[in-house]
Amino acid sequence: MDVARLAGVSQKTVSRVFNNEAYVSAEVRGRVLAAAAELGYRRNNAARALASGRTRSIGVVTLGTALYGPASLLMGVERAVRDTGYALRVVNTVEGDPTGIAGAVDSLLDQGVDGIVISEPIDESGNESGNGDEDGDGSEVSVHVDVPVLVCGAPPPFAAPKVLAAGVGADQLARTVTEHLLGLGHLTVHHLAGPQRWYAARDRLAGWRAALAAQDRREPPPAEGDWSAASGYAAGRELASDPDVTAVFAANDDMAIGLIRALTEAGRRVPQDVSVVGFDDIPVAAYVTPPLTTVRQPFDAVAQDGIKRLVHAIENPQADPLAASEPPVDLVVRASTAPPPAGRGTSAHH
Repeated sequence: MDVARLAGVSQKTVSRVFNNEAYVSAEVRGRVLAAAAELGYRRNNAARALASGRTRSIGVVTLGTALYGPASLLMGVERAVRDTGYALRVVNTVEGDPTGIAGAVDSLLDQGVDGIVISEPIDESGNESGNGDEDGDGSEVSVHVDVPVLVCGAPPPFAAPKVLAAGVGADQLARTVTEHLLGLGHLTVHHLAGPQRWYAARDRLAGWRAALAAQDRREPPPAEGDWSAASGYAAGRELASDPDVTAVFAANDDMAIGLIRALTEAGRRVPQDVSVVGFDDIPVAAYVTPPLTTVRQPFDAVAQDGIKRLVHAIENPQADPLAASEPPVDLVVRASTAPPPAGRGTSAHH
């Protein structure tokens, strides 16, 4: 072995250094690492996997998108995996490909990953009811998975020895922002929903509905956008023409920003005439006019907690899974929300 020869030690000593074993002096460890650096040596993970039965790698299946939510969650997962010392292997799927998850999982299993993260935000089964009920037809991935799986913000797409869930609770966040608007005195809250093939959009719709039902408020028909500011603008032009609209919850910040632009152009002032809340707390939300009230998604906390539980399941296959932690709801109140115009408040309930 070239590293052993250059460092003047045995191959066994080199192996001990690379595996961080004891009984190697600091001086010898330094010589081995210096020799490895000089030769550009990288530890052979495939060989280590043959010896240990593990690759110390985690695979991630994610939708290939630059949208803020999925991209932020992927970054959080990447940081969390790196902190554990595992390698990360990412396979992107394409929206509209119903075989995407199965193919991606097969690819990762072929690479010998020790665990899999499914961060797949879209239901490819064709069930877009938005009522939160999964009929199961076509939504199960027909692939044999023999490693622990962490599913982020969606129903598990297949059976595995251990399936862990992370990132659930968007319905509670949506309920919180809707309750914020009702608490300001608005009779009801309109909803600009995301595309209902997305689990996140369904969760936010469900939270909005639950908040209105809990206070016996009228549920206006929801509008539906595609997460873009342009779709928020289009919906805003429709909502601006309805004088009964005094509060709108948009399912993400981009749509909220487009919505505010349309309301303003139509002469509906935000927040004096119409209050608007978003969802995500994207970096620009604090700097639009007016600064946007929104709810912050705890992407890093969800990723850290989920990966910690996944690694525990990998390394302790006989143990019970660790319990998931509940990140706090972080409502960020800015200047886009206010009580309704005079005479439009809760004193005239219904």
